[in-house]
Amino acid sequence: MNAPTTTNEDLLYSVTDGIARITFNRPQARNAMTFAMYDRMAEICTEINADRSIKALILTGAGDKAFASGTDISQFRAFKTAQDALDYESRIDRVLGTLEQCRVPVIAAIAGACTGGGAGIAACCDLRIGTETTRMGFPIARTLGNCLSMSNISRIVALVGPARTKDMIFRARLVEAQEALALGLLTEIVPDVETLQRRADEMAKLVASHAPLTMETAKEAVRRIRPTLSREEGQDLILKAYMSEDFREGMDAFLNKRTPVWKGK
Repeated sequence: MNAPTTTNEDLLYSVTDGIARITFNRPQARNAMTFAMYDRMAEICTEINADRSIKALILTGAGDKAFASGTDISQFRAFKTAQDALDYESRIDRVLGTLEQCRVPVIAAIAGACTGGGAGIAACCDLRIGTETTRMGFPIARTLGNCLSMSNISRIVALVGPARTKDMIFRARLVEAQEALALGLLTEIVPDVETLQRRADEMAKLVASHAPLTMETAKEAVRRIRPTLSREEGQDLILKAYMSEDFREGMDAFLNKRTPVWKGK
């Protein structure tokens, strides 16, 4: 059974033969995520949980430059108070938590950059396929000077361990495809975008053919095993980063394409 394609222009959604597909559709902005895109993704996951005809979900980005390059930085200009920072991280935690708890296997088809919030989205997925051009990471130490949510820290540590998590963040480096495969950030690598989309479809059809309750229970069991920092445990860290002069400096530098000058306060 097929469902008509729905769109808010920046995010496309379709269902074909029980396989759902979300496409982040802002290639001109390297598929940077707006708040509306985050919210729509969460809505779709809730819809999928209620529709037993859907057996798998594919997430991908339009074009070949990026899966998703994180949250659209221009939206941070509205940040004025401590509550703005807490509300933002709460929103992201809610959205990514909803994605992580989507009952069907979720496959990320990743071409190009997968950074910041985009890497957070990928970390919530069950299977991640990349191309030779895929690069993953959280370069915030050289761009914005903010921090990851506690849930995202927990997910990355669960995937690659604490030492490699700190290495990625401290050095603000993007992990190339072959290393990402070795670390477990990617499940497999294919040569190009055309092969990537075909392979994602093949993998989705494979898992869709398997016992759905086996998929669902295994996925939830693994999620429950992972230690997770609570939002409350990290509020002081979020405020320290987002309310800092450095964050304001980083945002201004990023938007004006200059090198930030960090003050550590």
